Amino acid sequence: MLQSKLPNTSISIFSEMSQLAAQHGALNLSQGFPSFTASEELKQLASQAILEDHNQYAPMAGLPALRIAISKMFESQHNAFYDPDTEVYVVAGATQGIFTAIQATIFKGDEVILFTPAYDCYEPAIKVAGGIPVRIAMRLPDFTIDWDQVRSSVNSNTKMILINSPHNPSGKLLTHEDMLQLEKIAVENNLIVLSDEVYEHMVFDRREHLSASRYPALKERSFVMGSFGKTFHVTGWKTGFCLAPPRLIKEFLKVHQNVVFCVNHPIQKAIATYLQTPEHYTDLGKFYQRKRDLFLNLIKDSMFKFTPSESTYFQLLDYSNITDEGDYAFAKALTVNHKIASIPISVFMEGRDPKMLRFCFAKTDEEIVAAANILNEI
Repeated sequence: MLQSKLPNTSISIFSEMSQLAAQHGALNLSQGFPSFTASEELKQLASQAILEDHNQYAPMAGLPALRIAISKMFESQHNAFYDPDTEVYVVAGATQGIFTAIQATIFKGDEVILFTPAYDCYEPAIKVAGGIPVRIAMRLPDFTIDWDQVRSSVNSNTKMILINSPHNPSGKLLTHEDMLQLEKIAVENNLIVLSDEVYEHMVFDRREHLSASRYPALKERSFVMGSFGKTFHVTGWKTGFCLAPPRLIKEFLKVHQNVVFCVNHPIQKAIATYLQTPEHYTDLGKFYQRKRDLFLNLIKDSMFKFTPSESTYFQLLDYSNITDEGDYAFAKALTVNHKIASIPISVFMEGRDPKMLRFCFAKTDEEIVAAANILNEI
């Protein structure tokens, strides 16, 4: 009998809820992808690159023009310089980058600290590498981290701390004090940090995303992952980037070249040109804050409770005034009976159920209005 490396893995909750939404004709605010079209300029750039025959293998590390553009973006946004020749690499989406970073650095028995609720790709990647996930529950209802608990969880087997800010599903941002605490723990214990920052430009109410790249001692021990699919409304393009110091990148590339080798050439060409206009990413926060505010203003008198999301394109809604039903059952009932799909966050929280559902507002205004009308009737 074939032994499974991931014996308990089943269909993801995102696929499950999207399939259920399709089956019942429900409005799908579950899976995190935009329902509106991408920029016509960006699509034309991709088409142009294909027509100009940029269709063969790209360099393994990514097109030089794109790596230079990424370096300039981080220097302007975070005052952090990454050498485009040795510290900037293009990946087939941040999920591939995260998987590759973990396979490159985690060995059997190594412990990786992560904070729950956590995106569902983290633990499988750790387990495939032979590592041991060490889950630390974020404090509810504000989704903050107890750094004293982190310190007490570190031991001689601890190899990495995995952070996600802006945070999916809560939209929470790590603060300057959080980053200083992380930096201190990582340096004192010689730990690698893997920083998932794919929603970095979707930050609201004049808040600021604090990248691990901003903190020199963190920068020297961190993988930083970003996603052009998220930033430019093209999740199907599966194109992102990994930033890291040369000692980490050296090991990263050994795995990367044997997993994907290189990334879609014409798409890289298009994004490299599109990045020359910084407003294409610096205006993203305003774009999504308007959608968040539209959604929340429309449901402010509903039975759902909420704290406005600080970032990402997700909003948590507390339904405890409506029912005591578990979030998984309630999410399915909403999809089947009320024709609106969401994500129950207990599936990422090791048995805890705060009676919250995650709704994606990366949707057309018409869909947001339709969703609010449904929620107001519940």
